[in-house]
Amino acid sequence: MFRLFLFSFLILFGFCAIAQKQYAFRISFAHKNETTFSISSPASFLSSRAIARRTTQSIAIDSADLPVVQLYIDSVLKLSNGIFHSRSRWQNNCVLLVEDTSKIAALRSLSFVKSTKYIAVFLTPLHFFTSTNTKKEEGNKSEDGNNWRTTGSIAYYGDAYDQIKLANGDYLHDIGFRGKTKLIAVIDEGFNLVNTLPGFDSLRITGRIADTYNFNLNKPDVYNYSSHGTQVLSTMAGIITGNYVGTAPDASYALYVSENGGSEQPYEMDNLVAAMERADSIGADIITISLGYNSFDIGGLNASLSLTDIDGKSTIAAMGANTASAKGILVVASAGNDGGTAWNKILTPGDADSVLTCGSVDINKTLAPTSGKGPNAAGRMKPDVCMLGAPGVVFNNSGTTSSVGGTSIATPELAGLAACLWETNPKATPYQLRKAIRESGHIASSPNNQMGYGVPDFGKARLSLGPEILCNCAAQAIHVFPSPFTEKITVNVNGTSSKGILQWCIYNLQGQKIMEDRQSFSDSSFSFQIVPSSNLPKGLYLLRLNNQGYNKTLKIIKE
Repeated sequence: MFRLFLFSFLILFGFCAIAQKQYAFRISFAHKNETTFSISSPASFLSSRAIARRTTQSIAIDSADLPVVQLYIDSVLKLSNGIFHSRSRWQNNCVLLVEDTSKIAALRSLSFVKSTKYIAVFLTPLHFFTSTNTKKEEGNKSEDGNNWRTTGSIAYYGDAYDQIKLANGDYLHDIGFRGKTKLIAVIDEGFNLVNTLPGFDSLRITGRIADTYNFNLNKPDVYNYSSHGTQVLSTMAGIITGNYVGTAPDASYALYVSENGGSEQPYEMDNLVAAMERADSIGADIITISLGYNSFDIGGLNASLSLTDIDGKSTIAAMGANTASAKGILVVASAGNDGGTAWNKILTPGDADSVLTCGSVDINKTLAPTSGKGPNAAGRMKPDVCMLGAPGVVFNNSGTTSSVGGTSIATPELAGLAACLWETNPKATPYQLRKAIRESGHIASSPNNQMGYGVPDFGKARLSLGPEILCNCAAQAIHVFPSPFTEKITVNVNGTSSKGILQWCIYNLQGQKIMEDRQSFSDSSFSFQIVPSSNLPKGLYLLRLNNQGYNKTLKIIKE
């Protein structure tokens, strides 16, 4: 019995020895003087897609893009006997885990260390000793988007109809823009069953999951954790034929876990920034964040933010979001669900100056009581716009759909439609997208700090962003005259295939289809006439032409 007792004691002792507390510290560095990278050679630390995004928007590569100096990280790990957790090139820091906090004091004497900050404690180890080198970040994979036909009807969208129709998002789908050229990074708590649920079959089969990483646990697996990110992703990428279609069904996605569902500590904002930086480096166009922070606890120590901290630029999360925007990424973040509480305000990073912040409304465009309210502490109007989140419809773990409320659901709806809108004008900047989306809102003439500019109308936003965009097209010449017209329109087409069918539709500025038809042709050059109803009101309309993946939209004016 003594041997059994001794054996049991040794096992218990061994477990206790392993299960030591870990303390997380953010180590900020003073400079990058010892870097081995060069701004003139960005391909060594940014993907070609990330470089192309900067080139398109005339954004220079700068020192913030340079990786954190590995020598500095190695030095602080060695001196503190610490374990690597994360790093931020934008903010020039790293997060490390230690068991003995007294070793942190020695780091402050290093010439390249600017400051240290205590940001989390774990009763059992978050990580054990591993390499500080993270997986090499890859660029966007090839994508073969589907070509399912959209009709703008409830029969097509199923349970997702209300959340798309409320913002006139079906207009973008109907004219051929479904996010195919865009890469959306989704940062959340977990994506349980995304690798098996049939509603994501199209996403998996076509290879449009471009990247995955769990920044909380430092490993690629994102599928065995919370279903919150699964719900978020479904609003954009989900497809159940006849029952559900998301807002950006043809886009590619990067899935990142930053949240620790078992705690609420400041280090989760560091995880969030690390995820944003990875999204940047692989060339993401949009980042959607259905997370928000204001209340923290570090081992019983209150580390919560104050309202003055929510000023759009001061928190780690807000700084990361603003930098991502400066790098040419559209960042969409939730206003949070603290409306009606003692806090009542928006959360960070939804407070960030350059973020497109999303609140929640019901089907009647009435603000949800729980939707976080603005302005931020610097007086900037927030949220920017609202989408349907009271409730929205998402995938559940059984592979069917459920109604779920909150800005967490409204936010990705907005991100998906923003991707489709950006596809209509690839040279647009995040600022131009935010402006077009805000100014299309249903209360844009009298915005407020509860709903911002209201529910956007993506038909109006598309028109203000740019009237004539070519999509997936070969060289063709199309001319429409007279302009303005009174009774009929003549369409001349030159340089198309020698035989086929040209589909055409006329839309008003609200995205409503006025008339449609198809024109058969048997020559590379041909003409045909459109005779709208004599009752068609005077004004501006859009003529959409489609032939075998070629799309063109033209403005026409009824006089």
